[in-house]
Amino acid sequence: MKKKDQYPLPLKIARWLFPKLEAYAPGLAHWYFEKIFFTPLHYPVPEKEKKAETFATRFTVTAADKTIQCYSWGEGRPVLLIHGWAGRATQFRRFVKPLLAAGYKVVAFDGPSHGHSEGKRTNLDEFEAAIRTVYAKIGEPVAVIAHSFGGGAALFSAMHGVPIKKLVMIASPSVGDEIINTYLRTINGSQPTGEYFKQFVLRTTGKPFDEFTAQHFVTQLKTPIELLLVYDEEDREVPMVHANTLMKLYPSAMLIRTKGLGHTRILKDDHVIAACVTFVRNGASG
Repeated sequence: MKKKDQYPLPLKIARWLFPKLEAYAPGLAHWYFEKIFFTPLHYPVPEKEKKAETFATRFTVTAADKTIQCYSWGEGRPVLLIHGWAGRATQFRRFVKPLLAAGYKVVAFDGPSHGHSEGKRTNLDEFEAAIRTVYAKIGEPVAVIAHSFGGGAALFSAMHGVPIKKLVMIASPSVGDEIINTYLRTINGSQPTGEYFKQFVLRTTGKPFDEFTAQHFVTQLKTPIELLLVYDEEDREVPMVHANTLMKLYPSAMLIRTKGLGHTRILKDDHVIAACVTFVRNGASG
């Protein structure tokens, strides 16, 4: 989890307010949790990420009735990068030059309601629509590299037929209860709210929440994929239980464990980046 002084103001307010709503107005607390679960926060963009935008070719596509901001660097066969919840494309800035050096074109996009793309709320369906639209624009990528929620969105898309043959999932959540618990910890919520939310999902979709998680998607793939998992043992947002669950369900996957990088610094680690590029070039046999 982020340090308290790194929380944006809306989240600081939510963390202070939510326990009080649960205590005195649980119905309002439940409504509020439904709202924020699908509403990504926007964090300040570091200057180094802004710089990465300046040497990208920018283009837009339309998906889910929203304008989606996209970026590309270099020429060659494309590798698609998909960021996580409350993230943005340029969080992958350290991947760009190594992938270019390996001969690939690098493509990324700000997900619906993220970064410079339109919208305030979003969900897996909209991310899948964005992925499909970007595919139509750039052609089928050699591989997809995804962080956190982006990994689940990639598997969700693959489950629905998007041709993903090679996928790197970095710090991607997969276990339903753990995902909800992470949200609850973030806003100082409690288990009754989590149980209500699972019933809300079941009532509104006809499916249990677990069917909207990577642990379900990976068992429903119609076409096998080469899968590399990269997880940090000290990631407090996505602990190793998520990786271990995926490994049990998809034993052909490869797993790289790191230590001390946490949830976002893992995207800046030279060893992680090199391993991902090697996997893109050589696949599971490399």
